[in-house]
Amino acid sequence: MKTLTAKKLRLANRIYLVLGALFICSLVASNLIFQKFFYWNPFGWFRFEISVGLLPYPLTFLITDLVSEIYGRRKANDLVLAGIFASIFSLLILYVADVAPAMETSPIDDQTFTQVFGATKIAVFASMAAYLLAQFVDIRIYHFWKKLTKRKMLWLRNNFSTVFSQFVDTASVLLLLCYFGILEWEQFAPLLGAGFLFKVLVALIDTPLLYLGVEIFKRLFDLKQGEELLID
Repeated sequence: MKTLTAKKLRLANRIYLVLGALFICSLVASNLIFQKFFYWNPFGWFRFEISVGLLPYPLTFLITDLVSEIYGRRKANDLVLAGIFASIFSLLILYVADVAPAMETSPIDDQTFTQVFGATKIAVFASMAAYLLAQFVDIRIYHFWKKLTKRKMLWLRNNFSTVFSQFVDTASVLLLLCYFGILEWEQFAPLLGAGFLFKVLVALIDTPLLYLGVEIFKRLFDLKQGEELLID
């Protein structure tokens, strides 16, 4: 653990706060927008059919990997718990907003609001359950490989932990959404394949970003290989 001066400690805490804000925002936003689906055909031979909720979601795994690498396992777990609290609180806000009767002059009536956000309550529950399992799996596998490789081979623990946890997350949330009738069971296999492949692709893309982030922290706080920051 790296002991910091008061000035560096304040900076480290501020950066952690910003990373936490990005993490929570990405998580809550992905739950709110999940009902819109789009297609993406970047290679010409495979058509991704995925929810727009997947667009911000991989960022959460990049952030937890970065926090795990720099701040340690405990601070990464703190982010996961904060994300759960934020998701539950957003669920409460949606429930209150849904039961509040719309005025006749309201641009959005009750039926439209419920149609857009009604399924979100179940989606948030499904996402929280899958997210909780996947994030703790990601952090556990990340630190397992970090210890096994003696804090070397960052690309290995980043990709191995992210790919496995993303599969767990995708399969879990789709199973719950199909079980509660939000999605049809016929959609399970196509969405699982497309969603998982998309997340694997993003995981490969974000590896250089993780290396960049770690390098910035090393230079900013004069960290040695595998050294972690000690913050309150």
